[in-house]
Order: sequence, then structure tokens, then C-alpha cells
Amino acid sequence: MEENKYLLLTPGPLTTSKMVKKVMQKDVCTWDSEYKNIVEEIREQLLELAGCDVEKYTTILMQGSGTFGVEATILSALSKQDKLLVVANGAYGDRIYEIAKRAGKNVIKISTSETTPISPEQVEELLSADKDITHVAFVHCETTTGILNPLDEMMDVINTYNKISIVDAMSSFGGIPIDVSGYSIDYIISSANKCIQGVPGFSFIIAKREMLATLEGNSASLSLDLYDQWKELEIGDGKFRYTSPTHVILAFSQAMKELANEGSIDARYLRYKTNQSILVKEMEKIGFKTCIEKQYQSPIITTFLYPKELKNFTFESFYMYLKENGFVIYPGKLSDLDVFRIGNIGEVYQEDIFELTDTIREYYKEMKK
Repeated sequence: MEENKYLLLTPGPLTTSKMVKKVMQKDVCTWDSEYKNIVEEIREQLLELAGCDVEKYTTILMQGSGTFGVEATILSALSKQDKLLVVANGAYGDRIYEIAKRAGKNVIKISTSETTPISPEQVEELLSADKDITHVAFVHCETTTGILNPLDEMMDVINTYNKISIVDAMSSFGGIPIDVSGYSIDYIISSANKCIQGVPGFSFIIAKREMLATLEGNSASLSLDLYDQWKELEIGDGKFRYTSPTHVILAFSQAMKELANEGSIDARYLRYKTNQSILVKEMEKIGFKTCIEKQYQSPIITTFLYPKELKNFTFESFYMYLKENGFVIYPGKLSDLDVFRIGNIGEVYQEDIFELTDTIREYYKEMKK
């Protein structure tokens, strides 16, 4: 495939910079001290991004996609005596519940509509009634729709009731400011190929050290044992238990440098917000409507309704038209609405969004003939 044949307008994998791609051309050894130093540097840098003290928090890198990191956390954070409440308003909240259920954990779920934020009031009511709940898990940015759930209000409730928090920040960490220490989040999970703008291959979990120290023996999985992974990284000074994704680590290290050069999370957040604002404004001019109310919208990905006035519209034809013109978008993920999604993250800028919407405008005109 030609380099940069099309722009990925998706919530990850996403379009990466030329340098992120370039650094992966080097082969390195997992035992090499220079490579392990890179791993340790990444672990420290992620704590800095999260606003966390190294004495209180640590970072665990886990091979695999973001779901591997979520599953490792769920399997390891809950003992047989614990009970998990999953708060869901989309496919990724539902996935957390499915992970816990399959693992035989004591888990319950409350759900709200996919097009509205999760309800801290509903969570408080349940925590007040069910004293057995020990952990609460939810998704910060639910990319089923692109909705941004109320992290601050959720953490207020969870901390008030002295429960352990598990936050899936897969599509928000690095692109939206999150004061992990200030919110006193116990576990927060993200992935290399999201807002940091690396490539797929590992997830990472930022967790309180005092919590991790209590997890030995909880996980029924060997490879997804968060406690064992953490201990090996600590003892081995950056050595993974099993083969680490070396090329992905090199790419992530470069991506972290580029994040710093851009002005860190605040600057990246502004770029993503600008991308998203332009996208919605131009799409509305063309005739498309967003799926969720604007006050709930994240800057990560936007869900649009199928245009009713285009009688012959299909996602497949729309997708292929855009791909042939240099853009790849995401299909919808809602259970009861015909929608598609367009991401704003990655190596994507204002001029790219304008070029995209110009292309969509031409498609719209052709379909109306």
C-alpha cells in the first residue's frame, strides 16, 4: 500500500506522523538496557501527563489492544469477595460488563441511552442501596457515539462512597486533560494508538501503588495478570514478562516527543476541538445532522445520522467514495439508528477537515441529482 494513501478519520488506529512510522524501522532487543530505558521513560512520562506522583502511582504497559488492558484490570482488580458495578451507555461499557461476566466476577450493570451521558445520580442511588459494591467501572469517552461522560461528577460520587474506580479512558487520555491524581482515580486505562498518536500494540494502565500491592493471585489469566506484569516491570527495570512490542514502543516514544513539542495535552485538546467544531459546522451546511446534543459531544469522534433526503444513500457507497478520494471513516455502532462516525484525532489538522467536507459536499451533490 502506498504511504499515506488515505487519511484515517477514526478513533484509533489513526493517521500517524512520518517520524512515528520511521522510527519503527529499527530492530531492538527486549533485554537491551537502552531499550528498557525507553520503556521506563515512557512509564514516567505517562505519570507526568496524568499529573501523578511516582510515589503514589505507577504505569503498567500491557501487550495487546486497549481491550487487553481493560480485561487485565478487571481480572486482576477484583477478588472473589468484591462486587463490580459497570455503568454503561454504549458498546465499550457493555464490553467491560461482558469481560467481568465471562471471568465469573460478581458484576452488575446499569445502562442509560446510548445518546445521553451516564447518570451520577443513578450511580449514587445504587451505591447507597447496595453496600456490597466495591468497584465502579465506566467509560470516559464512549466512542459508540462520541459522547463525553461526566468524569468529575462520577468521581465525586465514587469517592464519596469510598469505592474503587476503574476508568476506561481509551479515547480520551492524552487528548483531553484529566487530572488523575486530583480525581483520585484508582485505575485508568488507555492505549498506544489513540490520542498519544502511536500505533497499535500495547495498552497502559495508570494505577495506585497501594491498590496494585493487594492484587496478587486475583487474576485467573497468566498473561493478563496486572500484578505480575507490574512486579516484573519494577524488578526488571522496564523488562516485560513476555515479548514486548518493541517497534510499537519505539513509535510510542516518538509520539510522546511529538505530543510535548505540540504543547502537551492542552494544545492537542485545542486542535481536536477545532477539528471537531469545523467538521460539525461544515457538515451541517451540507445537510447532515449530528446524533447527540452538542453539550455532550467529545472532540474525539462525531456520529452523524444518515441523510434522509438522499434516498439512495448507503454507508458502503459513501465509504468507498471517500476512500477513493483519500479518506477513511467509521461505520455506525448504534443499535437502533442509522449513523456513521468521523474521527478528529491523529495527525489531522483543520485543512484536512475542510478537504474532507469539500469531498462530502461533492458526494452529496452527486447523490441529489
